[in-house]
Amino acid sequence: MTTQMKVKADDNKSSASAALKILPRKMLPQAQARNPVLFVVWVGALLTTLFSIGQPSVYAWTVTVWLWATIAFAAFAEAFAEGRGAAQADSLRAVRDDAMANLITADGVVQVAAAELKRGSEVLVSAGETIPGDGDVIEGAATVDESAITGESAPVLREAGGDRCAVTGGTVVISDQIRMRITSEPGETFVDKMIGLVEGAQRRKTPNEIALSILLSTLTILFLIAVVALAPSGLFAGVRLEPLSLIALLVCLIPTTIAALLSAVGIAGMNRLVQHNVLATSGRAVEAAGDVATLLLDKTGTITYGNRQATALFVAEGIEENYAAAAARVASIADETPEGRSIVTWLTFTYDLPAEASAAEKTAEIIPFTATTRMSGIDIDGRILRKGAGDAVRAWVEEAGGKWPTTVENEIERIAQDGGTPLPVAEETADGARRVLAVVQLTDVVKPGMAERFAEMRAMGIKTVMVTGDNPLTAAAIAREAGVDDFIAEATPEDKLARIKQEQASGRMVAMTGDGTNDAPALAQADVGVAMNTGTSAAKEAANMVDLDSDPTKLIDVVRIGKQLLITRGALTTFSLANDLAKYFAILPALFASQLPQLGRLNIMHLHSPQSAIVSAVIFNALIIVALIPLALKGVSYKPASAASLLRRNLGIWGLGGVITPFIGIWLIDLVVQLLPGM
Repeated sequence: MTTQMKVKADDNKSSASAALKILPRKMLPQAQARNPVLFVVWVGALLTTLFSIGQPSVYAWTVTVWLWATIAFAAFAEAFAEGRGAAQADSLRAVRDDAMANLITADGVVQVAAAELKRGSEVLVSAGETIPGDGDVIEGAATVDESAITGESAPVLREAGGDRCAVTGGTVVISDQIRMRITSEPGETFVDKMIGLVEGAQRRKTPNEIALSILLSTLTILFLIAVVALAPSGLFAGVRLEPLSLIALLVCLIPTTIAALLSAVGIAGMNRLVQHNVLATSGRAVEAAGDVATLLLDKTGTITYGNRQATALFVAEGIEENYAAAAARVASIADETPEGRSIVTWLTFTYDLPAEASAAEKTAEIIPFTATTRMSGIDIDGRILRKGAGDAVRAWVEEAGGKWPTTVENEIERIAQDGGTPLPVAEETADGARRVLAVVQLTDVVKPGMAERFAEMRAMGIKTVMVTGDNPLTAAAIAREAGVDDFIAEATPEDKLARIKQEQASGRMVAMTGDGTNDAPALAQADVGVAMNTGTSAAKEAANMVDLDSDPTKLIDVVRIGKQLLITRGALTTFSLANDLAKYFAILPALFASQLPQLGRLNIMHLHSPQSAIVSAVIFNALIIVALIPLALKGVSYKPASAASLLRRNLGIWGLGGVITPFIGIWLIDLVVQLLPGM
C-alpha cells in the first residue's frame, strides 16, 4: 500500500469513527425535523415499531428494522461528511491553542497569550516562533513555514510593503525577525473560520439546496396524499391495506435517497475546497462558482510569473548613456516594488553605479505611484524625475512644452509588441524644461500551460478576461500569447468594477482574483471573489473565498469544484427520482394481488410473495443510500462540455441507471428475503 493510499485509508477510518460518535444525535427527531423527507421516514419507522409490538411478525419487524436502518444510513452519510473535516479541525486547533506573542508596548516587549491580542496590536516574531495571529508585516522580512495551514512544505517570503505582507496565525517564522500588526480579533482569525468551515454542522443551506429541499418536500406531500388515498380506494375495491404496508410504500416512493445525501454533497463540496486550501465564507460562493460564465484574472502572478525584470535601457537621442542610466536609477531608488528593485539592481550592475542611496537621495521627496497618475518618481536638488506608463510620461513632458521624439515612441511600441513593459524616464530641470531621457524595458514571461487551461475554460463555456495595468500594446501581446478571450489594459479599480457590473447586467456570473486594496471593490462585487492569503486585509475581507496558497490560477479549480458539486447534486436527484419506477412494479402488485390477481402481470421481476416484495423494496431503499455515500463525498467526475451534452449524460447514466438498478437490486434481495420464515 502506498503512503498516499494509507493516509487516505486512515482518514476514512477516522471519519467513520467520528461519524459513529455523533450518529445517535443525528437520529433524534429534532435533528431529523430539519429534513422533511427523512422526518416522514422517522415517523413511519416509529409507527411500524408500535405496530410490530402490537402485532409481532417476522414481516413486520423486518420492515421496521430496515426503516430505522434507512434513518441510520442517512444520518451516517451526513455525519461521515462532517467527520472528514474533524481531523483537520483538530490539527488547526492545535496550531491555534497555547500560542504566545511578544507584544510591543510603551514599556517594551511583553510576552502574552495570543488569545489576548486585539486588532491593531503590534508584535515581534523571531526565527523559530509561531506567528500568534493574522496580520500584516510592517517592518522587516522573513521566510515563513506555512505548512501547518496550507500543507505546502516550501517556505515563503513575507516582507513589509507590497503584496506579500500578510501572514497567517499558526505559521512559523524560519529565519530573521519581523514586526507585524494584528488585523483580526480573537476568534475571528482564518484558522477559526477554517475550523468552523470543516465542521460541517455549522454550514448553512445554500439557495440551491433550499430550492431542492422545497421540491423534495412537495413530492413527499404529494406521495403522502396519494398513499393515504389508497386505503379508502382499496376498501372500495374490496382490498384491506395494512398500515404497515402503506408506510413501506410511502417510504419507498418519496425521494429518500437524495434527501439523505443532499447535506453530505454540500458538506463534501466545501471540504473539497478546504483540501485545495481555499477557504470559502459560504456555500453560496461554492455554488456560484459552478455557474461562473466570466473569469477576470490579474495578469501579473496569474498569467505571467509576475517577476518582471529590467533587461534593457534605450537612451533618447542627444542624451549621454551614463547620465540616462544614473537618472533611471535615482528615479527608481525609492521604488520598493520588485520591478523597481530590479531596475536599480540591473543598472547598478550594468553601469557600475552606486548600490546604496546617497544622503541627498534618502532625504529627497518621494512621489509614489498611483493608479490615477500612473507615474512615480523623486524630487531632488531642484531636479524632478518621473518614471511610469508611456502615455502618462509623454503627457507630463508635453504639458510643459517638451518634445517627445519619434524614436522614443517607436521603441515603446516595439517593447510593448514584444510583450515587454516599457517605462520611460523623464526629467524636469531647475529651469522648468522637461525631456525624456530613456526607456527601461521590463520583461515578463507567460506561465507554461496557460493557453491550454484557458482553452479548457472556453470548452466549459467560460469567457476569460485578463486584467492588467500595462498599456494596450503590451496587454494585447500577453493576451495573444496566453490565449485569453479579452483583456482590460491600464485597468483602474473603477475599470474592474465597471467590467464586472457590465457582465452581471448581461446575466453572467463573474469570478475574480485579487490581492491588493485596489482590488477590494471588484472582489466584493464579483459573484465569486477569491483573495490571495498574501494579499491585504481589505482584499480578504471583501472576497468570499481566500486562497491560502496564494495561487491565482486556482480559481480554475474552484470553478471545477463548483460545477462538480452542482452536477453531483443533479445526478443523485435524477437517480433518486428514477428509482421509483421499479418500486411501483414491486409494491403495487403486492398490495392488491390477493383481490386483484390481474395486477400480477405487473410483477415483472417475479418476486416471491407480496411480503417479500415489500421487504425487498424497503431494504433496497436503505442500502442504496450506503452505496451512494462514496459518490456523494467524492463527486461525479466532471469534464468540460456544453449544458446540452451534460444533460444528455445525466439522463443517460443516472436517469437510465436509476431505472435499471432497482429492478436488479430488488430482484436479488428478494432471492435472499424469501428464505425468511413467513415470507
